[in-house]
This record gives sequence, C-alpha cells and structure tokens, in this order.
Amino acid sequence: MSKNVTETVEALALPIVHEMKLELVDIEYVKEGSAWFLRVFVDKEGGIDIEDCGTVSEKLSEKLDELDPIPHNYFLEVSSPGAERPLKKKEDLEKSVGKYVHVKTYEPLDGLKTFEGDLLSFDGETLIISMTIKTRKKEVAIPYPKVAKARLAVKF
Repeated sequence: MSKNVTETVEALALPIVHEMKLELVDIEYVKEGSAWFLRVFVDKEGGIDIEDCGTVSEKLSEKLDELDPIPHNYFLEVSSPGAERPLKKKEDLEKSVGKYVHVKTYEPLDGLKTFEGDLLSFDGETLIISMTIKTRKKEVAIPYPKVAKARLAVKF
C-alpha cells in the first residue's frame, strides 16, 4: 500500500517541484501511533525556505484532493531533508563527492557494515570513502549494489 501511495504522490509532486525549480528528494508514507503522515522532502541549491514548502504543500494538496489516492486521513508535511539528507540515487552520490557521508551496507565489508567519512569518489559503480579507524586514515571501496542506505552526515 505505502509503495503505491509514494509512487502516486511522486507522479503528482514531480511537475510541481520541477516547475518551481526544486528537487524532489524523498517521499515517506508512514504510520506513527494512530496517525498517518505523508512527508515530502524537497530541496534546491542553497536550501529551501518556508515559502517554498508552503507553495509545494498547497499545490500538492490540491492535486491530492482531486485524485484522492489515500483512503484515510493523513497529515501532509513538506520540508527540507535537513543536514543529513538521504542519498537515494546515483546522482545524489555523484553530487556528494567531497562531502562527509554515512553509508550502511547490506552485508559486512572487512567486518564493518557502517562507514562514515569523506566521499572521495563515485564512478557509478563504487564509492571510495576516506575514513578514520582507530586514529588511522583508510580508504574503503564500497560496491554500489552493497549500499543499503547512504546519507550526508554531520562531522563532530
């Protein structure tokens, strides 16, 4: 059910977002407690503001009311993906070369499933991350098909 909802919402949101010269980063349709939330994350170079979110919310709400793809009550939230934005597509990773990232893999590589460091390169097939392990810098190659989740990370 939630996959169909997110695909339907994506089809409705993309023209709105593109018209506003924004990027559709992610869509979540989740139940929290007894309430359902439809979350749409948008961004643009330099970041988005509250007006951008409000306009997307207004236009998307109209489309959702017309089509009515969700059979029960839900809350629509439109926001920025934040500092730790997910990197879901290959293009997201390509744009993030040189940035600090957090990557989880489906299975251990050299005994690790979590990698955090600077994304040195991504050629569409392999991520190269420079990370510190016990005070020593190490470059790790992660095959793209092994990546379960990736996101930007905040370095402390």
